[in-house]
Parts: sequence; structure tokens; C-alpha cells
Amino acid sequence: MLASSAGGASSRHVQELLRRCGSVHRLNQIHAHLVVRGDEAVDAIASQILASYCALPAGGGVWYARQLFDGIANPDRFVYNNLIRAYGNSHCPQEALHLHRGMIRRGILPNEFTLPFLLKACARAQAWEHVMVTHAVVVKLGFVRQVFVGNALQHSYASAGSLGDSRQFFDEMVDRNVVSWNSMINGYAQAGNTREACSLFEAMRCQGLLADEFTLASLLFACSVEGNLEFGKLVHSHSLVSGCRIDLILASALVDMYGKCGDLLMARTCFDMMPFKDAVSWTSMLCALAKHASVDAARDWFEQEPEKSIISWNAMISCYVQGGRFSEALDLYHRMNLLGLTPDEFTLAAVLSACGQHGDLVSGKMVHDYIRDNFHNPGVALSNSLLVMYARCGQVDTAISLFSEMPSKNVISWNAIIGALALHGRAQDALMFFRSMVSDAFPPDEITFVALLSACNHGGLLEAGQYYFQAMRHVYSVKPGVEHYTCMVDLLGRGGQLAKAVDLIKDMPMRPDVVVWGALLGACRIHGHIQIGKQVIKQLLELEGMSGGLFVLISNLLYETHQWEDMKRLRKLMREWGTKKNLGVSSIETNDNNLESGAEDIVHESSDDMYVAVDRLPHRLVFPNALAMLHCHQTN
Repeated sequence: MLASSAGGASSRHVQELLRRCGSVHRLNQIHAHLVVRGDEAVDAIASQILASYCALPAGGGVWYARQLFDGIANPDRFVYNNLIRAYGNSHCPQEALHLHRGMIRRGILPNEFTLPFLLKACARAQAWEHVMVTHAVVVKLGFVRQVFVGNALQHSYASAGSLGDSRQFFDEMVDRNVVSWNSMINGYAQAGNTREACSLFEAMRCQGLLADEFTLASLLFACSVEGNLEFGKLVHSHSLVSGCRIDLILASALVDMYGKCGDLLMARTCFDMMPFKDAVSWTSMLCALAKHASVDAARDWFEQEPEKSIISWNAMISCYVQGGRFSEALDLYHRMNLLGLTPDEFTLAAVLSACGQHGDLVSGKMVHDYIRDNFHNPGVALSNSLLVMYARCGQVDTAISLFSEMPSKNVISWNAIIGALALHGRAQDALMFFRSMVSDAFPPDEITFVALLSACNHGGLLEAGQYYFQAMRHVYSVKPGVEHYTCMVDLLGRGGQLAKAVDLIKDMPMRPDVVVWGALLGACRIHGHIQIGKQVIKQLLELEGMSGGLFVLISNLLYETHQWEDMKRLRKLMREWGTKKNLGVSSIETNDNNLESGAEDIVHESSDDMYVAVDRLPHRLVFPNALAMLHCHQTN
């Protein structure tokens, strides 16, 4: 069929074949047939063949298009536009920027089609400086009034988080269409600014413009982020009353909104009404069940999905990790491998999180080996996950090496390495990395200062901690939160400055929580301040009542201050209330197996071997402080 159609066919016939072609395989056949025949039409329609490759979904033909492009002696603007668009939709959007520079060097100016493609690539590559340069080009070439160019420019600023610039450009636009309004509403929705998104929606309606499915999907996203079920229902009602077509995008947004807001019944109703259900809608229901029902309910839902996409596998693994069920997360990953499914970076990041929190260094190294063999240039998020995994498994020097080798870093990378050093008591190194972070022009955020103050706390660096606590607000414009106050109360308390710790709590702009008072109570125990300790106990009892954890804190205080009669009364109260101390659980890795056992566990299948091993420990390890060296955590 191909031979009869292409052989001797006119250029018009070949172009018709190209227009109908929807796969790389078919395009390769047509291209190869023309080349083998030595058809003169090959050179004449090379740009059309390239455009067909570029038009394939998800950048599927961009590699072939680039090979063809490199063989064209004098590519014109049409060729450049198609390839820039294809790269903008691919996994390598930065290549579009390189192409644009080559285009300029050849003396070919961009037109009103080039610029939107280029701006989309800038947004996807997060090349924000290039957005500003392109804005200048738009103004210079006189395309600022072109609505499609304006929409692309406005969207790029919104994607960069520069909502102020995006809004200013939006307000100055002479011609605005529904896409313009949708882009601005979506920008506010993505930023979590539901109020502005809703205000723009009302203004849009007042100007007589009808909202489409993209408008409503953006509003529903804003509602889901804020947990605003009431307004989400209003948006749903508007979609029904206005007769807006509820397509796959809008239906998935409804399922997601109801699910995240906790209305599982309506989420399921919307899901069941969908004529076609994609991976996004299945995953929205799965995450809703995990958050508002149980991980087991999410697992049952996952097993019901007829054709599980990688999105579904990733979501289920993440649900297990967030639910603290790390072994099951790793088991599901191994099941993926047995089925021959290829994990992506999101899969591997979730699995590394499970390895780190479970202390499973062996599995973590196996994942690292897989990344090394299959990812030539892993993304910064995956590199961050590797770094955190090694730090949590006690391999802080390996984490430092990985950090040093990362070709590109972000604030999360710096936070991770500073947090790792803080976790392992290397306070001076943490301060050094913080100074490097600032000198490299990475702005520290709230998480940075939690890690930094934690490092000062673990290292007993009282003066440094006080300095950075003040600097975070006055130098770096970061507002202290409850976690920062907790670190400072703990630092001051451990340093014996309980009066300052109490004053700091009194000056807190928010209500102190259990953790803040617990830090002060711990300091009272260390320094034997029973009177302050009793006042703290009253605050704790008001906040959460008597619990096993609070029982331990109070018992420790009474024991350290020799309040024996109070201890007797406390134990009597505990028996009367039926409050029990949560037993600790220890995990140990041996022969590539991760074993867990509870305190006073005599029924574990390996308990005999464990007790024999403990008896064989050298005498120098058997002393009270050795308990602090064990990898323990509290069970629920």
C-alpha cells in the first residue's frame, strides 16, 4: 500500500500520507521509503516530514526530528518553530532555548508563533531569566498586543511564581480571551490564593465571558488545596447549571476536590459517573481513601484498578510510605520489578524514602545501583532523595559526597545536607554548609532554619543558635514558626537558661504546643527544676491529658529530682486510668534482612537468638548510655 501510494506519488500525496500518520513507526516507513527510492521529493518535503515528527504526542518523535534537522543545510523559520515547539513539549525543554539562540545567529527573527513555543519551553525548563529576555524581544518586535503571545508571556510569569508581574501584564492586556483569564486564575490557584482566583472568576463573569472546563478545573484545584468544600460545591453546581461540558479534565478535578476535602461519597459518585476513567481519576480516589479512610482501603482500591499505570503504582507506594508501612512499600516496588514495569523518578524517590525511614541501607543501595545504570542525568529531586536516604541510614559522608557531585542543586538539596549533618551531631559542618548556601545565592527558608537550629541544639552552640534565631527574621525575612521556637526552648533549656526559655515561650506569637512544653520539661529534668517542671506538667495535661508519652516525661522528672512519693501517686493514677506506656521497637539489619522486635518481646520467632547475641556483647557496650545508641522508635 505504501509503495503504491508513495512510489511516483506527487508531493501532495506524500504530504497527505504524512498528515494521516500518527506513529513513529509509520513515519519511519514513509521516510525510509522516500530515501531508498532517491525521490526528489525528499529534499522538497523534508520540513513537512520534520513537522510530522514534531507533531507526535509527548515529544515522541523529537529525536528523529533532530536527526533530520541536522541534515538540513539552511533550515527556515518554519523548521525552527516546529522543533522548538517539540522540544518545549519533551523531556528536554532546555534544547528549545539552544535552538532559539542558533536561530538568531542565522539571522532568522522569531515571529508570533515562535515566541509562545519558546515561552512554554522557558517555563518547563524553569529558565526564568530567559523569560525576561524573551519579554524584551516581544516588546522590541511589536508582538506585545498579540493575544496568543501575551497569554504565553503571562503564563510564563505565573509559572515562575511572579504572580505580581503576571497580574500586571494581564491588567495591561488590551485584548483578553478566555485563555488569558484561565491562565491568571490558574496561576492564583496553583499558588493557593483561592480568594484572588475566585475574585477573577467573578470579574470574568461580569464581563460576559463564559467559563470553560479549564476555568472550573482551576477553581476546583484551588478548593482542593485549601480544603474549601463549600466553594467547591458551588463550582460544581455552576458547571451543572451553566451547561458546561464535564469532560475528563473537569470530572477528574471534581473527584480530586471532593476526595481531598474528605467527601468520599461525592468523590465516588463523580468517579462512577465518568464514562471513561483515566489514571488521574483512579489515583485521586486512591489518595482520598488513604487520607480519609485507611491505607488498607487505598490498597483494596488499587487492586481493583483494571489497568494500573505507573501513576497508580507510584501513588500506592507513596501511600504506604506516608502511612509508615515501609516494608509494604518495598514489597510493592519488588512486585513492580517482577511484572517488568519500569519505575520512573517518582517511583524511585518514594522507594528511597521508604528505605531511609526503615533504615534499610541494603535496599537503598540497590536502588542507587539501578539509578546509576539507568539514569544518565537523574533529576535534582531524585538526587535529593538519595542524599536523604543515606543520611537517615547513618551514611552521612556518602551523603556529603553525593551532594558535592550533584550538577545542579536547589534549596531542598541544601536543606537536606544541613539536616543530615544536624541529625548526626556535626554542628560545625552544618554551619559551614549554611554559609556556603548563602554565598551561592540560595535563599534559606523555614526548613533551612529548623535544620540549622537543630544543629546548634545538638552541638550545644547556644550563642550561634541565638544569633541565627534573630537573623532568620531580621536578615533573611523568615518568620519563625513553632518548630523554630521548639528548637530554641530546647537549646536554652539544655544550656541551663530556663528563665530565658520560659520568657521565650511567653513571647511566642502562637500557642505553644505539646512539643514546646515537652522540651522545657526535659530541661527541667536535666537541671532538677521541679517547680518549673510542675507548672509545665499542668500545661501539658491541659493540652493532651495523660498519655503514655507524658507519663514517661513526668516519671523521668520525678525520678531525677527524687520525688518518690509523687512517683507512687503517679503510678497509682496510671493504673486507675488504664494508661500504658508505649513499648519501644528496635530494628536491626543482619544478612540482608531487617528484623524488628518489641521491648520485653519473648515470643518473637528470633527472640532466643537475639538474647544470646546480647549476652555475647562485650562488657564495654553494656552500660546505661548504650541504650541511646540503639536505633529505636515508638510504636503506636
